[in-house]
Amino acid sequence: MNYVLAEEEETQVPVGGLQLTLYQYKTCPFCSKVRAFLDYHQLPHDIVEVNPVMRKEIKFSTYRKVPILLANAGCPIQLNDSSVIISAMKTFLISKQKSLEEIMYYYPAIKATDEKGKEVTEYQNRYWLMLDEQETKQLYGSKEAQMEEIKWRRWADDWLVHLISPNVYRTPGEALASFDYIVRVGNFGPVEGLFAKYVGAAAMFFIGKRLKKRHNLQDDVRQDLYKAADTWVKAVGKHRMFLGGSEPNLADLAVYGVLRVMEGLKSFDEMMANTKIKPWYQRMTSTIQEKAALH
Repeated sequence: MNYVLAEEEETQVPVGGLQLTLYQYKTCPFCSKVRAFLDYHQLPHDIVEVNPVMRKEIKFSTYRKVPILLANAGCPIQLNDSSVIISAMKTFLISKQKSLEEIMYYYPAIKATDEKGKEVTEYQNRYWLMLDEQETKQLYGSKEAQMEEIKWRRWADDWLVHLISPNVYRTPGEALASFDYIVRVGNFGPVEGLFAKYVGAAAMFFIGKRLKKRHNLQDDVRQDLYKAADTWVKAVGKHRMFLGGSEPNLADLAVYGVLRVMEGLKSFDEMMANTKIKPWYQRMTSTIQEKAALH
């Protein structure tokens, strides 16, 4: 593990004239998805670790969640929501005809009210790339491959991510170990860190139990995690290195990004030992590290 308070990466030659800055929590699975995407696609970017209490680093934004990707090409363009960020940036990398500003019009934010009366923001088309027919065919090869990628990107957001908290906060000891890591890599002040470690660990232990109930998880939440890992391995199959074939696609990067936040924790080690996901995970790690080292 890399125990740092705020990670800054030196920006090199911007892609398409864009300077990218990612506002994140290092241990957030949605942020980790975006980092995996940026590193794999060799997109130089600065990282700003956001203080999770005050969040002053994102005071410029009315959108108060992370990740936020700021793309600056004279005037800044703000991209919200991990799946929108990934879809929009992938479209930008492939499309030769659209600016990033134009691309963002395809991902409108729609405000709605959920069943509890709370206002929520939904993003339209978040799993779709806005490409023409020729670009789509060149990228995917077939409609089936395109729909497979979308299906598993949704699965990562709608199911896999909900298994993380109940597993890393499964017991008081695991909750404390998780918060010890969160505080060490996060942007906390000394008092905030001490408070977060002990009070946060206790709170998340109980929140983990509530999430377990909300998502109808088994009493032993590890079993849901193991089943999800093996479900993913089965989807990849025995004859492909990745879901995307010889190279990871956006679903590979999403699943990897979500699971990566458990690295170094008991839940991660037990998942590696009790499922068939380890070879795929190791291939993903090597591939992304090799790509990231090139920029």
